[in-house]
Amino acid sequence: MEKSLWDIAIEQSKKRSCTDSSSSEESTIFLIGSKNSGKTSIILRFLDRDEPPKPTVALEYTFGRRAKGNNIAKDVGHIWELGGGTWLSKLMEVPVTPSTLMNTTLLLVLDLSTPTELWFTMETLLQAAKTRLEEAIREAKSLDPSIKDRLQKMAWERVGVDHPDKNMMDPFLIPLVIVGSKYDLFQDFDSEKRKVICKTLRFVAHLYGASLLFFSTKQEQLVSKMKSVFSHYLFGAAPSKSLQVDHNKPIFVSPGQDTLQQIGTPPLSDKDIGRVQAKTPLALWKVAFTGIFPQTTTNDPAMVEDPAKDPQFAEPAIDNLRAQKNEELEHYRKVAERRARESEHSSQLSS
Repeated sequence: MEKSLWDIAIEQSKKRSCTDSSSSEESTIFLIGSKNSGKTSIILRFLDRDEPPKPTVALEYTFGRRAKGNNIAKDVGHIWELGGGTWLSKLMEVPVTPSTLMNTTLLLVLDLSTPTELWFTMETLLQAAKTRLEEAIREAKSLDPSIKDRLQKMAWERVGVDHPDKNMMDPFLIPLVIVGSKYDLFQDFDSEKRKVICKTLRFVAHLYGASLLFFSTKQEQLVSKMKSVFSHYLFGAAPSKSLQVDHNKPIFVSPGQDTLQQIGTPPLSDKDIGRVQAKTPLALWKVAFTGIFPQTTTNDPAMVEDPAKDPQFAEPAIDNLRAQKNEELEHYRKVAERRARESEHSSQLSS
């Protein structure tokens, strides 16, 4: 029986639908890092959104889509951002789940202009991320007993299974990108300080098999490189092969490109050498870095602004009711204080 033009059109439509749906993929990038380090600005530049960044409250989500070939279906890139610096790290359990482990990239943004907070932020958030990864792996093992082995295999493939520093490395179980933000401010630092910060971040990135790049919204070349990194991890675009380790220029290192020999030894002072009791190379670098940049912490929830007062969450009806209730509460407080004073005064007269 000869097919009609209509029958042929229906068959081709069905084939195209099957092909499109099977080719659509989903990946996730999860941004964590220093408070006010520019995480939101990075996302806006990647999505080509020309709007001023707003403060991130708790955990925020957005997404990007990209067509794959001539298919109708599009790949989806999920983008999560953790606000508040280090004190909301418990919220990592939302984007990092057993079902997302195999396609999630962690992007740690560190403010280069505040080195006195850099190590604390980096150490705290990476430890929280490791803890959450282990929890998610334990949860996933009931359905996929080999998941940790597969993640470890993929981690070593990113670094290179024959890397000369293999015995000294501990690759992160999911792709890790360390971003040094505000490079426009950092480049004005004293040369020796820049050198210490660069070498330290190169060591940490190398240890964990991570990418390392410096970023500034004010330098389009760095914005372009950041977009390439996002496109690689979200949509499978070809990774950049460039390498830049000169501390006088913006650092860019892909996983496995660096070596401990090229990085060199920790910049320990004579005083540090006399008192150091570090048992690991990472601990040695911590002593050296914090000896030059003593760490201060702002890990205080009280310092986080009240979201209810943020203009971006304005709701007139709710805000008016809240203001009314605040006035009632203040009136009640004053009445209670007056009655307490009157009661105390009466007791004194009766005695």
